[in-house]
Amino acid sequence: MELWVGILVGIIALLAGVALGFFIARKYMMNYLKKNPPINEQMLKMMMMQMGMKPSQKKINQMMKAMQGQMK
Repeated sequence: MELWVGILVGIIALLAGVALGFFIARKYMMNYLKKNPPINEQMLKMMMMQMGMKPSQKKINQMMKAMQGQMK
């Protein structure tokens, strides 16, 4: 009977470790992306120019606001 208890404790510890690791990694990545957004205004302006659009500040602000809304 002791062997089953050891196996059960091992499986429970493994599942708890996987779940805890997932949530810690998720929180870390969310904080990282909040502090270091993947695209800033200059990158967005360059992308719009490469696509043949003439970027206005109003359009850039709209796109940045939409992207920040999507991150939340």
